[in-house]
Amino acid sequence: MSYFCSMRFLQQLFNFYINASIHVALAVLALVKVTELYFDLPCNKSLGYFVFYGTITGYNFIKYAGVAKLHHRSLTNNLKVIQIFSLFCFGLMCFYALQLSMNTLLFFVPFGILTLLYAVPFLSGFQKNLRSIGYLKIIVVALVWTGVTVFLPVFDLKIEFTKALYLVAIQRFFLVVILILPFDIRDVKYDSISLQTIPRKIGVKKTKILGSILLCICFLLEFMLILDFRISFIIFLSLVFILLIKTTENQPKYYSAFLVESMPIIWWMLLILL
Repeated sequence: MSYFCSMRFLQQLFNFYINASIHVALAVLALVKVTELYFDLPCNKSLGYFVFYGTITGYNFIKYAGVAKLHHRSLTNNLKVIQIFSLFCFGLMCFYALQLSMNTLLFFVPFGILTLLYAVPFLSGFQKNLRSIGYLKIIVVALVWTGVTVFLPVFDLKIEFTKALYLVAIQRFFLVVILILPFDIRDVKYDSISLQTIPRKIGVKKTKILGSILLCICFLLEFMLILDFRISFIIFLSLVFILLIKTTENQPKYYSAFLVESMPIIWWMLLILL
């Protein structure tokens, strides 16, 4: 009996880890760490914590703000816990924001606004948000991730933007787009017909081909960088390719939410180990 109780508790803990956006926050933080390793930047713990808690706050706002507004009187206990946790993370985000320079915070503002507009309706008579526009949705997410994980750590240290940094930014943008594709393939059967995501527009097979082409571009960009991280990157890219090719509409529950989103964390670990 105690074994089943323990397993149930671990399952609930894992569900909270995924549903409260802790995993995706670790993925974003991992990409910040990848940038630090690529450009030999000193670790800024305050910036790292700000990005981590800010990601949890932003993602949970996007996922649950509408639900809470519609069902605030009948929220499940799990959602209430996530709301309280998100509020706590928002407080920590503000705390670490105070430890950053004003210039760094001002640089972050456009990405914060994009995140807000991703969830808040402001188009077509306040009926649509950026999330409801298929092609724009994936571009906005990739832009925010690229800005926060590539440009923000370098800008914070007042380091000049170089050609190598822009190449990494282009590569990072494409990588985020590729990592979003399994989510879009998963959601094809749930998305409304009006939401023209890439898989809905061109089909699952062509989406995988597009993802594979973008992976090839990322591979070429890596060899344009005079950096000694190619072995780690090739392993990482191979894993992403396998996950992309094996993606289906009827994928296991945590295929995208855990496995695909683990890829940035695995990339960071590979860089440390190799």
